[in-house]
Amino acid sequence: MTELSATATIEVPVDPATAFRIFTEEVDLWWVRGPINFFDAARATAMQLEPGVGGRFLEVYSLPDDVLVLGTITDWEPGVRFAYRSSVDDTETEITFAAEGDGTRVTVVQALVTGGSKAFYFWKNVIHWVPQWIARRSAAPSTPRELGRLAVALYYADPAAAARWLHTVFGLDSWTSIPAEGTTPSWIELNVGDCSLILFPRTDTRPPQHDHSTWIYVDDLDAHFAHTQQSGAKILSDIHQHGYRRYETEDLEGHHWTFAQARPTQ
Repeated sequence: MTELSATATIEVPVDPATAFRIFTEEVDLWWVRGPINFFDAARATAMQLEPGVGGRFLEVYSLPDDVLVLGTITDWEPGVRFAYRSSVDDTETEITFAAEGDGTRVTVVQALVTGGSKAFYFWKNVIHWVPQWIARRSAAPSTPRELGRLAVALYYADPAAAARWLHTVFGLDSWTSIPAEGTTPSWIELNVGDCSLILFPRTDTRPPQHDHSTWIYVDDLDAHFAHTQQSGAKILSDIHQHGYRRYETEDLEGHHWTFAQARPTQ
């Protein structure tokens, strides 16, 4: 049975008018360009929100007129709220901006319309990109942040638990957010530099295959090895060198990982 609604909330350290402007005018800058963050990632070149009632929420492709209309704006009150009716599922979404201390609480409510049956509740994953953009926007280039051409997909029985473990033990981070205990996001992306590590649920009962390994270059291999070892991860080989320094370890569900020393210029 499809859930009737989904709510997500963030707090950002700017006033409501600024938060509204960043959310709407800079959507193409804070929207993470991961391989599974668009309806058609192979063609997407931009995200766009046209201001005012009747404006469109767009996934833009190569040509100016080649777009996917994600929704149409139904309410527009700068600094307070806006809402849109989805064109890709049977939901309505309202985003509100309320003063909270010295900042703003941004709340997204995505709800199934009466008689509707299809809902893509993606905002609970997407909204966390906004405060990460605000934290770096003063020093960031005014161009969208692109992911590298390498992406690795790993399959886990519990991707959220795996993401927390990989974050705590291996120090991997995310442009989005590390899922909290008790949450089960529909997709999880971790990031190593500009590359994406995508965690998916494993749908069969076979153990992870050991015919592959994820390689990550780190700045301080000795410190990374010490932290991994102290965190209780299974070490498959200590630090050794054969052209490059590396060690091998295993995560909580048996995937093999190789960590290697990065070059000074890498």
